[in-house]
Amino acid sequence: MTSFLHFPATSSLPSSLRGPSLAARPNPTSLSQTRVKCRYAEAGVKSEDFNSGAIDVVADVRPERVVVLGGSGFVGSAICKAAVSKGIEVVGVSRSGRPTYSGSWIDQVNWVPGDVFYVNWDEVLLGATAVVSTIGGFGSEEQMQRINGEANVIAVNAAKEYGVPKFVLISVHDYNLPPFLLSSGYFTGKRKAESEVLSKYPNSGVVLRPGFIYGKRKVDGFEIPLDLIGEPVERILRATESFTKPLSSLPASDLLLAPPVSVDDVAFAAINAIREDDFFGIFTIAQIKEAAEKVRV
Repeated sequence: MTSFLHFPATSSLPSSLRGPSLAARPNPTSLSQTRVKCRYAEAGVKSEDFNSGAIDVVADVRPERVVVLGGSGFVGSAICKAAVSKGIEVVGVSRSGRPTYSGSWIDQVNWVPGDVFYVNWDEVLLGATAVVSTIGGFGSEEQMQRINGEANVIAVNAAKEYGVPKFVLISVHDYNLPPFLLSSGYFTGKRKAESEVLSKYPNSGVVLRPGFIYGKRKVDGFEIPLDLIGEPVERILRATESFTKPLSSLPASDLLLAPPVSVDDVAFAAINAIREDDFFGIFTIAQIKEAAEKVRV
């Protein structure tokens, strides 16, 4: 998740900074397609008969190019790293730009500093085959609505306008919390973003709903080993699932009983979403782990 900074209302921004207009854009597909022509002839065909026995094949190949919003954050960097490991071209967008720590995969990512309220979409979305948004954060009610909801809505609409065929949103588990807690800006912002994804991308939009995400989180040069807590808790909850399941209907019970999710599982589930045409809709904690296993090898 990215940290939150206050942004001015979109309506107060100069028109050049408000994101893409609804004017016609260049067709990104035409910019990123590679045309391949090959010929095939069955064995035994004489050279003089080659033309009559040959088959011309023309294929349109669109290279995988994923844009990760919040790419230098905890979840975003894991997705960038996983995508690079699978040979996918990656553009990482975040306010801080390139991460300050080192890693061989970092040099293979095209880092673009900026945020969705000001970013030049021409620079990042042309030719993209998928957008993954990890944007989210905490703060005042207004701030949480803006960063969890409005920022993601802007990103979804920009991706749709530029013809990006897939959008993946990293959201949050559907906790059975009391209504007064679920009405907070954090949750209502996330659900607003989810609705936009599923509305604009009904057959290709993906919403991943993890609970507590653990892993080695880097903050200001320090590494916070969240896996020391998350991993054993996940194992215990999965081992005792048959005993704790009857308690899941109790209000707020899944704050304790929803299994934590490895940041690598979230990342690989996102890669599965990027690559599989039949992968769309809302995915729960268990489904995220299942999806990750399919591409982890």
